[in-house]
Amino acid sequence: MVSELTRTSHHRVLRGIQSLLRRFFGHKSLAIGGLMFLCVVLVGLLAPLISPYDPLVSDYHARLESPDFNHWLGTDHFGRDLLSRVIYGTRLSLVIGILVVLMNGLAGTAIGAAAGYSRLLDGPLMRLMDAFMAFPAILLAIVISAVLGASTTNTVIALSVATIPYTARIARAAVLVISEQDYVEAARALGASNLRIVLVHILVNAAAPLIVRLTYVFAIVILSEAALSYVGAGPPPPTPSLGGIITQGRQFMTVAPWVMLFPGLMIVIAVLALNLLGDGLRDLVDPRTRGLLR
Repeated sequence: MVSELTRTSHHRVLRGIQSLLRRFFGHKSLAIGGLMFLCVVLVGLLAPLISPYDPLVSDYHARLESPDFNHWLGTDHFGRDLLSRVIYGTRLSLVIGILVVLMNGLAGTAIGAAAGYSRLLDGPLMRLMDAFMAFPAILLAIVISAVLGASTTNTVIALSVATIPYTARIARAAVLVISEQDYVEAARALGASNLRIVLVHILVNAAAPLIVRLTYVFAIVILSEAALSYVGAGPPPPTPSLGGIITQGRQFMTVAPWVMLFPGLMIVIAVLALNLLGDGLRDLVDPRTRGLLR
């Protein structure tokens, strides 16, 4: 009897995995975006193993060399290997993106859930979010980073503060809709605490739009980090960041265009992958299109 139950459980798990893989590969945007982003993540994770040179070591005898067999992407104006710097710059962008996404997921969801569930907190919290949203996100991030100083930690703080209000808005909208559902009213009638209702019954069912939102936040952060580095408000040199590499190479654009081309191409690949992934996830969790993916 126990073995039959175990086999049945295993079959259900296998069918679930097969269904998930079929839906994943059945959606072109989701599959292409997911595989592209997986490649970008692997580049960041394996940076110490696949980087041919130390990204901080200079070789003045190899300044601004064009791509060849020794330096596949060429070198910059200090003779540093561009491939190594792009690999480590990708790793830094991923680290900053993950930290900002975590901040958005925790703080943005908490603020939105509190505002959507409590009428008492809704007004003050949303007016505070509106005050932050009155400024363009990138401008607000530049101001915060300039006030705090250029560093990786301050870049994470600046981008988190600039993007959390939008996540909070989405979380609030989802909570407002779900909190009126019958199963939430039933949980209240059974005496469940407000914390349990929010965590178990509301946020679990609001996870889908939030996951899609956080995917786009990741893409926005990669672009914004490059923009902050470009204007000197991001991680300071000699830290290899994609935006910083582009900034340092702009004065050599006519004689060494590869210094700007390859980090820019990596930014395009990462953002395109996340946008495709976000579009696919949105279709996957949308009940109007979910049936088309089966």
